[in-house]
Amino acid sequence: MSLTLDDFDYTLPGELIAQAPLPERTASRLLVTTPCADRPPVLTDASFTDLPGLIGPGDLLVFNDTRVIHARLHGVKDSGGQIEVLIERAVGPHEALAQVRASKSPRTGSLLRLADAFEVEVLGRVGEFFHLRFPAGEDLLALLERHGKLPLPPYIQRAAEEADENRYQTVYAREPGSVAAPTAGLHFDEALLARIAERGAKCAWLTLHVGAGTFQPVRVDDLGEHRMHRERYVIPQETVDAIAATRAAGGRVIAVGTTSMRALEAAAQEGPLEAGSGETEIFILPGFRFQVVDALITNFHLPKSTLMMLVSAFAGMDSIRRTYAHAVARRYRFFSYGDAMFITRRNEAENDKLNDAI
Repeated sequence: MSLTLDDFDYTLPGELIAQAPLPERTASRLLVTTPCADRPPVLTDASFTDLPGLIGPGDLLVFNDTRVIHARLHGVKDSGGQIEVLIERAVGPHEALAQVRASKSPRTGSLLRLADAFEVEVLGRVGEFFHLRFPAGEDLLALLERHGKLPLPPYIQRAAEEADENRYQTVYAREPGSVAAPTAGLHFDEALLARIAERGAKCAWLTLHVGAGTFQPVRVDDLGEHRMHRERYVIPQETVDAIAATRAAGGRVIAVGTTSMRALEAAAQEGPLEAGSGETEIFILPGFRFQVVDALITNFHLPKSTLMMLVSAFAGMDSIRRTYAHAVARRYRFFSYGDAMFITRRNEAENDKLNDAI
């Protein structure tokens, strides 16, 4: 069995792509997917406010507390041509990797004037990104916060508005560095978090800064040739201890978002989960053996995307195909401002069977 890009495709009517958030964070729908051996998954239509009822008193939810930065800037090249810059990630206090859209790519050594406020130097290329040097007199993130704009995803067909400054951040966002929100967390408000605590469940935190590469399409049909973008993460010792305590008590580790899952599973690939920081290029495909996460809260993902591959690995390819077909038929809202899923991991025996087939 070989996997190709078409294995992760589905038909999505354009009108189901959410262009704005609902009035209330918790007003989204929730599709509960429970994989079953040798038969279709159990699919349950619910509301996001039903989530506490799905969580047991010994469970642990792991959240990504990254904060979206003002990563989008407009400007001109020294030749006068218009450009748009989208920061991928900081690589120092005054340097960053970025996507640059222009009619003609800027030259190494050239200057770009951004937001009609300051100039950056093009140091060269790193893969598909440009390496930029920002002015040394001010911290990079502070400069972006003052002159940049919130970078809404490319499938949202409008410019960021004032309301997005709040709604495209989680209520627990603390650590600035992402250029895209960890969107599963957008459904939580303080009242819902309090209800989860009342159930006796615990919460833990990590940080993974989402890069602009998350929106880059997979450009190869042979998935073995695809290379993931790098993202930096930090997992505190308190989170590692909370996971160990949850495991010892027989509870579940529930990742809030694929970013939380990627950080946890990346940190556990070389042995037991340990606290610390690092960068990950982890590419999760069907057949992957999960070490940490038992259940996942996530939004719906783009066709043929690496995140479709991730959820297919977690729940099973047939389960995800049926889940997405159900979601389209029931008119769920898709992508960043859309509805959510609660997915339970399929059992390891099925995973081993798929590994043998691959």
